[in-house]
Amino acid sequence: MRRPLGSILPILATCALLPVGLLVAFGDRMVMPPMWVHFYGVGVSALVATAAAVVITIAGARAADTRTVIVGGAFSLMAALLAVHGLSTPGMLIGNNGLIAVTGAATLPAGGIVMALSALPQFASARSIPRVIAIQVTLAVAIVVLSIVGAVDPSLVPGVPSPKSAPALALFAIGLCVYGALAVRALNTFLLTRRAADFAVVVGVVLLACALYGALILSFVDLGWWLGHIFEFVGLAVVGASLVFDLRRGRRSRALVGDLRAAEIVASEEAYLGSRVRALMVRLAEKDTSTEEHTRRVAALAVEIGEQLGLSPSRLRSLAIGGLLHDIGKLSIAASILQKPGPLDDFEFAIVKLHPDRGRELLSELGGFDESVRRLVLDHHERLDGTGYPRGISGNDLDLATRILSVCDVYDALVSQRVYRAAWTREQALELLRDESGTAFDPRCVTALENVLAEHDATTSRAPSLALVAQAAS
Repeated sequence: MRRPLGSILPILATCALLPVGLLVAFGDRMVMPPMWVHFYGVGVSALVATAAAVVITIAGARAADTRTVIVGGAFSLMAALLAVHGLSTPGMLIGNNGLIAVTGAATLPAGGIVMALSALPQFASARSIPRVIAIQVTLAVAIVVLSIVGAVDPSLVPGVPSPKSAPALALFAIGLCVYGALAVRALNTFLLTRRAADFAVVVGVVLLACALYGALILSFVDLGWWLGHIFEFVGLAVVGASLVFDLRRGRRSRALVGDLRAAEIVASEEAYLGSRVRALMVRLAEKDTSTEEHTRRVAALAVEIGEQLGLSPSRLRSLAIGGLLHDIGKLSIAASILQKPGPLDDFEFAIVKLHPDRGRELLSELGGFDESVRRLVLDHHERLDGTGYPRGISGNDLDLATRILSVCDVYDALVSQRVYRAAWTREQALELLRDESGTAFDPRCVTALENVLAEHDATTSRAPSLALVAQAAS
């Protein structure tokens, strides 16, 4: 599940505030710069950008990263069209021509459509890279042919679409839809990862969307037309830099795809959740390996349930951190109690029951953990009927994330081997949760847990079949 558009749009609007404000305030002001400004400023600069985009595409192919190959190819297409647009400035290399209008109008919509291909399943596998590159080469040849034809005989390429014409407005609408979808995907990814590189992609896509207005609505004598070119270059540079940042660190850029799952940020907490979370998990593993492994399993299961129940990316991120750290208060408990080879006595159990309070205190002292995370750590042993601890709260005082975490915590504890008892079977654990559903546990969370486990079974059963198919194909 993704964040509702009603809460995403204000964030995107904030990102667009400066470029849109500039277009509104100064866009229709008349300017008459010399032709060489456009020729060198756009044409030559775009040639450099084309070369950089080709390098990104090659790097993506070497890393077997199909999404980077697609985005790099889209940038190559956009930069190449922009280069032709600039180099065909009338009065420089050739006279009046239609190339400048056609390439200027096609640059952003065409590039956006190619970037959107990165989200299609058929382009997710590294096996599709040769097909993607073949498409890109075909488009590159088409651009070269168009450029040659337009330069040799300018009359063969009509100067369409004109600003504000019906075709221009149609391209503007299509472009806004494409870049709007890309921006929503990128923002959903950022809300999960909170990485500056992913937020840069959001800003870059917004700039490209704003550049559409200058390219398709305004004309050469409008300042907004020139501002659009600046937005376009900056947008390409910002998104490209984010791709390079991920490639240099051996990661695959996922921002424009929007397919990053919350379970993945649990599995790679240092990359996505920060060094503090990683350091605490290392400390917990040193203290008690079984507790650290339990928290990882609980967190991964919890965020899957959270996705199924429609938690927003921000809440999923908090649930991921809270799930990983929900037992961090056990750092203050003696190892002799945590690793005791038998049931705890009343005194020992009373000490263990202090770990939610101590966990919250630790995170408060460290700082940097928001209230939602601290509350998950404090309340993960609370129950709907008020029979939990440490506060004994119930009902509406327990938010959905806490209810999810409590179900996952109990389930994993039951199905895990203990030195003093055998692990319960899955069905035995689920039966207990069903019996207490509606009293101690939220029925929605119990049902969602069963659904997620069923999906795990289906994925596991498909894996051997897929392996056999791949073996037969090879």
